[in-house]
Amino acid sequence: MNIAKIDLNLLVYLDVLLREGSVTKAANHLSITQPAMSNGLKRLRDVFKDPLMVRTSDGMTPTKRAQELQPIIRDVLAKLESAIQPETEFSPLSSERTFRIMASDYAESTLLMEVIRRLGHLAPNITLDLITPSDVSFHDVEQGRVDMAINRFEELPLSFHQKVIWYDTFSCVLNATNPVVKQLDLNNYLASKHIWVSKTGFGVGVGIDPTEVQKLGWVDAELTKIGKKRDIRVFTRHYHVALQLAKAQNLIATLPSKAANLYRNDPEVEIVVPPFDIPPIALKMAWSALLQHDAGHIWLRRLITDIGAELAG
Repeated sequence: MNIAKIDLNLLVYLDVLLREGSVTKAANHLSITQPAMSNGLKRLRDVFKDPLMVRTSDGMTPTKRAQELQPIIRDVLAKLESAIQPETEFSPLSSERTFRIMASDYAESTLLMEVIRRLGHLAPNITLDLITPSDVSFHDVEQGRVDMAINRFEELPLSFHQKVIWYDTFSCVLNATNPVVKQLDLNNYLASKHIWVSKTGFGVGVGIDPTEVQKLGWVDAELTKIGKKRDIRVFTRHYHVALQLAKAQNLIATLPSKAANLYRNDPEVEIVVPPFDIPPIALKMAWSALLQHDAGHIWLRRLITDIGAELAG
């Protein structure tokens, strides 16, 4: 089919339809009637010679062809939107923009504290709205409602842009009077009681089942590989809570080293290398293709990347 004969609005319809997963929601998003959206879907099916969306027990479900098309169409539309928008320069000193950033407690404590300090000098009127992973979804980031997500991600949608901020090792945090602090070998580690702390990804979290070791994350996955299991007494999603508990109790917190080093000058705390190997983790920044060419977004991404490189060094 000659591309000149295709209405480009149909690509917008398909993009929204695949994101919303509903003809009604897509029509509302585009401010058109449901019959008009249904007619658009019919025309799209004719163009691509594929049903694209089929009704199942879970609602409207995209076909394999539609799933393949989604990142391609998202990328094409993002480039078109960027080409159409007028070029504008971004002035950090005068900008009063609000940037919404989904960030884990780990990223807030280790990276964003310095970003905020730097913004006070470079862009004093910019506001950061820091949102927890449980507050948002991939959909919010994809649509640009959240400017970026900074966290440790196991996987991200193909349509997202992403950049590694740094790689981090692990450290054990203990009270300086903990009996095992002078000889934290594997036997003493396993004989101790532990604090688990982690929160990755997006969406509302659920309670932890201590018996599901495969879901507990990096530390416990590596222990499982050598046939061992630690005794976890406290589960938390907050690094500062884990650090305070390790300081106040005879509990061990095994954390990314940059989080552990927040307490490196505390005389009541000892930071020790774990007695087994744990692969480094990557802190990543991810954002929507819709914001890839936004001047203010580019400026903030560069600032965060530069600060991350400095802190990593």
